[in-house]
Amino acid sequence: MIEQRLFSLLIFISCSLSAQIKGVVKDSLTGKPIQYVNIWVENENIGSTSEENGTFSINTTAKGKRLIFSTLGYEKKIIKASETLEVNLKLTAYSLNEVVISKSIGTKSIEIGKTNNEIYQAFDNGPKMDTKYFPYKTSYNKTKYLKQVTIYTDSRIENAIIKIHFYEVAPNGSPGEELLDKDFVVTVKKGTRINRFDLTEFNLKFPKTGLFIGFEKLMIENNKTEKTITDSNTNKSQTQKTYFPFVLYNYVEREFLYTFSGGKWNRQTKKGESETSAKIMINEPAITLILTN
Repeated sequence: MIEQRLFSLLIFISCSLSAQIKGVVKDSLTGKPIQYVNIWVENENIGSTSEENGTFSINTTAKGKRLIFSTLGYEKKIIKASETLEVNLKLTAYSLNEVVISKSIGTKSIEIGKTNNEIYQAFDNGPKMDTKYFPYKTSYNKTKYLKQVTIYTDSRIENAIIKIHFYEVAPNGSPGEELLDKDFVVTVKKGTRINRFDLTEFNLKFPKTGLFIGFEKLMIENNKTEKTITDSNTNKSQTQKTYFPFVLYNYVEREFLYTFSGGKWNRQTKKGESETSAKIMINEPAITLILTN
């Protein structure tokens, strides 16, 4: 009897510490829903994405947690998990500098980002965002425009959706400002394939400080598959959820790795060192770029 009471108490405590929060994200001016908003539990690797109709659900681990809402074109918002029944985001006000506009003529192109002895592997990276760093080289002056981005994926469903992000390098070496002012959402076909996405409409130049490219898995119903798994020992069943597509990775030697989790960028170096001379082996997304003139 005592064991049964203890078991019931543990279940009660577990349920009270974890709760599913549901809500909707809307434009603060128009009231229209905002799709594919990135949602994080602050400082935790727990993330979600708003659906096409703006609705979302996310699990929190304890009371008092805050959620971070961010998407291109809108100001980031951080609010208590208990106050997210309706989340209104404000449009970002951009201050545009005077620039001299020049366009690509596309008579020459090169592909960058390939690695030697490529061995691809696919795994679920969870809700975090992984990036690949492209250093600037003076030879890119002759092909300074971003023509295409390629990404190697493995998907078990048709028409899986992901976001691809392009970041300048911040003064501290981390991913900084995004090069685009709106989300770059792309569709991936079923199977294991190299996907090529055209960038010429954006007229992007390769930043002289370098470039980070990251992909964001969208935790939405359209990308989800479910499978029931039964434990042969306990005969208990549970539902396993998987979100596609998987992005393939290469295991390579690099000086650092930046991932986005818990609403912030995290830098991984050798044994926590900050020295750029100490290299580590990392799983790097299989992403390449085609540059043109």
